[in-house]
Amino acid sequence: MARIAFILLCHKNPSAIVQQAEQLTAAGDFIAIHFDASADAQDYTTITEALSGNPNVTFAKRRVKCGWGEWSLVQATLCAIEAAVDAFPRASHFYMVSGDCMPIKSATYAHQFLDDHDCDFIESYDFFDSNWIKTGFREERLIYRHFFNERTQKWRFYTSLGLQQKFGMTRKIPSDIQVMIGSQWWCLRRRTIEALLEFVQHRKDVMRFFRTTWIPDETFFQTLVRHLVPGSEIENRTLTFLMFTDYGMPVTFYNDHYDLLLGQDGLFARKISAEAQDLRDDLGAMYVSERTDFVISDEGRNLFGFLTGRGRIGRRFAPRFWESETTLGRSRELLIIACKKWHVAKRLVAGIHRHTDIPTVEYLFNEEDTPLPDLGGIEASLAKRGRHRRAFLRMLFDHYQSDRLVICLDTADLELMRDFFADRATVRLLEIECIFDDAYLTGHAKRVGLVGADAGEATIARLLPTIRNDIAHERDSMRDASFSGALRIRENASTDENAAAIARFLSINADLARDLAETPYLFVD
Repeated sequence: MARIAFILLCHKNPSAIVQQAEQLTAAGDFIAIHFDASADAQDYTTITEALSGNPNVTFAKRRVKCGWGEWSLVQATLCAIEAAVDAFPRASHFYMVSGDCMPIKSATYAHQFLDDHDCDFIESYDFFDSNWIKTGFREERLIYRHFFNERTQKWRFYTSLGLQQKFGMTRKIPSDIQVMIGSQWWCLRRRTIEALLEFVQHRKDVMRFFRTTWIPDETFFQTLVRHLVPGSEIENRTLTFLMFTDYGMPVTFYNDHYDLLLGQDGLFARKISAEAQDLRDDLGAMYVSERTDFVISDEGRNLFGFLTGRGRIGRRFAPRFWESETTLGRSRELLIIACKKWHVAKRLVAGIHRHTDIPTVEYLFNEEDTPLPDLGGIEASLAKRGRHRRAFLRMLFDHYQSDRLVICLDTADLELMRDFFADRATVRLLEIECIFDDAYLTGHAKRVGLVGADAGEATIARLLPTIRNDIAHERDSMRDASFSGALRIRENASTDENAAAIARFLSINADLARDLAETPYLFVD
C-alpha cells in the first residue's frame, strides 16, 4: 500500500500548520516541514514543540530564507525532501503541498489511486513551444542570470537584467537537458526522488544554471523529472486541483465549497482560505474517513469559465462562487494615507518604505502611471483597478507576501474609504492636513485643467475661493464619516504631535515615528 511523505513549505500561521500536519499523518502518512528561516522564530518553536511527539513528522535540517521567484524556494524544497527520504524509508510517494492545500479525497482513496497508477504526476510542458507562460518574460528567465528578487529588489533586478541585455551577456542552456515548465504541485515516486537527489549531487553545471534562473520552482523539478524518467511513466498533470482567475491569481475556496471540491479529479485542492475553518475541519475529517465513494464530476474549471463569460456580457445572475468572500482578509491591515497634496504623501510613503518593511503603494486609484507589479493586467488601467478594487488589493497583499499594506488616496476618495472601512480587514486612516496658499491653489487649478496655463489673474482670483471651499468640503466630509481610529498629522503641528499620530498609525516605536515626522522637506511645495 502506498505511503505518502508530504513536502510542506510554509512561513506563517503555526496553529494551522500543526493542524495540517496532524490531519495528514493521522492515516499513517508522513510529512517533512520546511518553515521559512525569515519567519518568526517563536512560531517555529511553537510548531516543533507541538509536533515533537509525532514520529511521522520531521523538519528540514537546514532552513532557508525564501523569496518568490528565487532559487531559495527550490533549495528549501530539496532540504525538506532530503529530510523526508532519511526519516521515512517506508514512504513510497512524495507529494508537494503548501499551507493552503487540503485533501479532497480520503487517505484510503489516495493510497489506492497511487497503487493503481505507477507513474509520476507532474506538469511538464516544453518551455519554449508550449503556451504555459501567458504573460511576462519567457526566454529571459533562462538566458540571463538573475541574482536579485524582483519583488523586494526591483531596481537591482531590472538594472542587472538591462545591463545583461545591453552588453549581450546571454548564456547557454546545458546541452543535454530540455527545459520544461509547469505547476510546482507534484507527486513523485520514491525512485524518482532518489534519482533526482543523485543527479543534484553529480551535475553541478545544471545546478549552477538553475540557481540563477527566474522562478525556478516552475522549471527545476519539471525539467529533471522529464530528463530522468521515461515519458511513459509520467502523467502530465498535477493531482492538486487549483484554478486561476483572468488575472493569473489562484481562486480561493471557502466553507460552502466542500461538495464542489470533493467532485474534482484530484487528491488535494489549493487554495483553501485560512478563514474557512469549517471547510478545513471537514476536509481533515474526510481524509481519515476511509470513504471511497467519490463521484468525480470535475466541473470546477468549466463552471468557472462559464460564469466568468456570463459576467463579461452582463448575464451573470448570481454571485460567482469564488467571489462569495470579497474581503481583503480578516488578518490583514490596510493603512490609508489621505492627502490632497500628493507630493507630501509620497514623501512620507518614501520614508515608510526606507525605514520599515511595510509594502507601500502611492496613488494607485488616482494616477495611471503609479509604479505597480505585474498582476496579470488588472493593474494596467485606473478603470480596472477601480472596478476590481478589493480583488486588486488582495492581489497586492499576495504579491508582497505581507499582511500589511500602505496606500495613498486623495481626500476626494470618500467612497473608496467607506468601502475599505466596511471590510473585515483592519483599516486605519492617516489624514495629512496641509496649508493651501494661493500659489499652490493656482498651480492645482492649472494641473487639473480648471484654468489654462495662461489664465489671467482676475480669472484665477475669482476661482480660488471655490477651489479652497471644495478642498475644505472634502476634508469635512472625510471627518464627518467618523472613520474608526482615524488619525491626523498637520503641517503646523509640532514634531511630537505628528510623531505620536504616525506611531499609532503604523504601530511603530516613538523614535522611528519621530524620524518619519522629521522627513526632510515633507510639507515643502
